[in-house]
This record gives sequence, C-alpha cells and structure tokens, in this order.
Amino acid sequence: MKKLLASLIVAMLFVTGCNNGSSSNNQNTSDSTSTSSVDPAKDWKFGVTLWTFHDVDFPHALDRVDSAGLTYIEPNTFHSAGPEFKDSTIGQLCPASISKLKDMINQKGLKVETLYVVGDSTIASWKKQFDIAKEFGVKYVTTEPPLNMWDQIDSLAGAYGIKVAIHDHWKGFSHYWNPDTTLMALKGHPNFGVCADLGHWPKSGIHPLDAVKKLSGHILVVHLKDVAAYNDPTLKDVIVGTGVVKFPEIFAELKKQNFNGYIYIERDSVEPGGNLASVKQEIKYYNGQVSKLK
Repeated sequence: MKKLLASLIVAMLFVTGCNNGSSSNNQNTSDSTSTSSVDPAKDWKFGVTLWTFHDVDFPHALDRVDSAGLTYIEPNTFHSAGPEFKDSTIGQLCPASISKLKDMINQKGLKVETLYVVGDSTIASWKKQFDIAKEFGVKYVTTEPPLNMWDQIDSLAGAYGIKVAIHDHWKGFSHYWNPDTTLMALKGHPNFGVCADLGHWPKSGIHPLDAVKKLSGHILVVHLKDVAAYNDPTLKDVIVGTGVVKFPEIFAELKKQNFNGYIYIERDSVEPGGNLASVKQEIKYYNGQVSKLK
C-alpha cells in the first residue's frame, strides 16, 4: 500500500488542470463516564471508504458500494476518476469534473460527508485539498497534517468551515501512530478531531481500545479495520472480526462516549476477485455487533 499510495500522491501533486471527457474539538456531547443517549443503529453513519476498492476506478468503486447496499462513502483525492477523465486522480480535477463525480454519487443515492486528502509541505497544496473538499461539500477531511503545519492547517480548516480528522498509520510511516501525538495536535487547534483507524494501531503495539479511550470526545470518524497480530507493520489487514481488534469492547466504548459520527469499513489489501464479498461479510459482522449494544 505504501508504495502505491506514494506514487499516487506524487502524481496528484505534479499534474494539474481540468480533465473533463462549530469550533470545538469535542464533537460528541459527553465524556466516557456519561450515560449514552446515542442509538448506534440509528445514529452511527455506517459506510465504506473508497480506498477499499482502489483496484478499480471511481465509477466502478461506486458500483461496488451500491452492490453492498451501503449509503455513506469516504472518497480520496488519489483515486483514479476513470476513463471519462483520462484516468486522472480526483486531486487533478477541476470543479466541473468534480461536479460530474458528484452527479454519479447522487445517481446512486450515496452520501459524501468526509474526504481523505493528502497535501505536501506547502500551504498551497493544502489549500488545493480544501478546495476539492469544498466542491464535494464535505464536513470533514481525513488526513495526517505535517507536524510543523498544525497552526496553518487549523486556520485553513476554520476559513473553509471544514474540520480535520487526524488519521493514524503505523510507526515509521506516520507521526500519528501514537495517540499522544494526536492529542498534542488537538491542543489549541479547535478545528482538529480524530479519525481512528483501528487496524493500524496494533501494528505499532497500540491496543485500539486503549487509544479510543485516550481520544474520548475527539473521534469524528472510525476506519473499521482488523489485523492478525501486534507489533508487525508489514502485516496486511484481515477481515473484520478475524484478527486481534476487540470490536465489541470498542463499540461499547464508543457508545459510552456518545460517539455519533462515521464508521467506514476499510480494506487495504485486495481479496481475490476484489473486496465486495469481504465488505458484505463485514457489514453482517458490524450489524450483528451493533444489535447487541445496550
């Protein structure tokens, strides 16, 4: 994934042009000691990241989401937009082209309220990402801001009215493998929150339940992901419910925190024949676990 992601980011940053053819960190209403008023089955916005279907272009990814019966999606700016757009990444498209992608989304009855973006070390690149996010009309961008740009990106987020959900990868790839770093970023930056990628923390020896507790009240988005073992960043993800992540305990903790945001299935690896079958399996698992929450 790392090599593929890096190459897509480079393409996004260097190719340009149009290819047509509230202020608080705490988005939840109480801390983890409160009695929850959230009904997960109704209030959690359940969907899938389009990175899950990165083996196909954007239109075909939407087809798979439609086949899975989900509503909420999190696109990313490094996804191929498809032949109509000369296979350019979404990050290379002009507003008119993005409008066409939005039409595709609307035609399938899907909803986009978060977008995964990647900028470089310049504020211009981040402004470009927020411009794209604004065209999509999202509430949050999921990303990993450079450590020396927290103030700038927080100000940019405030100006655009779009919150930043700080995502975690593993140690050696991301500064945010340790939730303590994320907490440092949140301090004094009212437009920052958290995207909790549950399957990446174990690769760095972090227990996801511990991280979720530590980040209580700040989690806006969850990436639903599992992994087979701890302390091995080379591992590929596995189907949710078959690895080391304790989802029943995490779901109970999120409910206790009054979490009412987005939970997206995300696969990094690609199963033989694509990930649609595994996504359907994970939907069944998720629904079963959520139905048990009291």
